Amino acid sequence: MNWRDHIHSDPEILGGKPVVKGTRISVELILEYFEDGASITDVLAAFDHITEEDVRAAIAFARDLLVDSTVAAQRKAA
Repeated sequence: MNWRDHIHSDPEILGGKPVVKGTRISVELILEYFEDGASITDVLAAFDHITEEDVRAAIAFARDLLVDSTVAAQRKAA
């Protein structure tokens, strides 16, 4: 899955935070649900207009962001 098909950022929506396309549901909000112990089913129940693919794309986006920042930090340290 390509998270770019589901997640985008627009300065006019939530100040540019990454959101599920067509919504104001941020990746950050989805991750907060998981932090609080929610399951994918719980997230889908809370936001019935997003899909499981949208939720998985949010997770993939966060993973890629972490990987990119780790690589950048390693380059800076070198």
